[in-house]
Amino acid sequence: MNDVAQAVRRALEEDIGTGDVTSQACVPADRRATGLFLARQHLVLAGTEVLPHMYDQLHLRKHDGDEVRDGETIAEVRGQARRLLECERTALNFLQRLSGVATLARAFVEQVKGTRCKVLDTRKTTPGLRMLEKNAAAAGGVTNHRKGLYDAILIKNNHIAAAGGISRALKNARAASQLSIEIEVRTRAELREALDFGATSLLLDNLSPQEAADWIREIAGRATVEISGGITLQNVRAYAETGANFVSSGAITHSAPAVDISFRLELL
Repeated sequence: MNDVAQAVRRALEEDIGTGDVTSQACVPADRRATGLFLARQHLVLAGTEVLPHMYDQLHLRKHDGDEVRDGETIAEVRGQARRLLECERTALNFLQRLSGVATLARAFVEQVKGTRCKVLDTRKTTPGLRMLEKNAAAAGGVTNHRKGLYDAILIKNNHIAAAGGISRALKNARAASQLSIEIEVRTRAELREALDFGATSLLLDNLSPQEAADWIREIAGRATVEISGGITLQNVRAYAETGANFVSSGAITHSAPAVDISFRLELL
């Protein structure tokens, strides 16, 4: 079972438990209905990949990455009325949350338009929902960073401290793996040590745009540069204009507000 199917199964089990007692009490078992998912604000859609795991009869009117206007229909589902009702809140929770991520991601991408800088997401995701949230970020136009601790080496300050310094951390990483290596530098001395030791991908964390631009001038193209730490919609353009290759923001996944989507049920 893939990540999406597992997430949907857990979410439905959490909500339905031993049964939707309200629907069972009120709605005849043989009653059939159609349900419409409707946008109640302008949004960028994400999360439709969960819907086939809930509904047998599904017609998508919009797809992940689409801009949807207030009042437009996102999807139509059909089936037993009880089933539509018991899945309603779980489906909306996924769509509202993931479309919120996509909508915020699109706003970040729009802010850096015209620069050569790409926006990255991070691992600051909801436990158990990482791939769904990263897919949502990608639907908004953001570039996915590493999926986890297993697919790229990112040496941060605590790794450097545990390894015994910049050079030692880089040497150990190169000897142990063929994966790409990025290393965080926090001082000019660390920056110079990393460059002298042949680092080709640098992470600059918690610098002002002016400081970052100064460091990037010293790097002079010898390594690709990612900037992180306190990146917001209000300042991402300033960081993108420093000459950085990438800016990353955890806010895209950890602080995206849910968007407004409703579900309207109609009897067949």
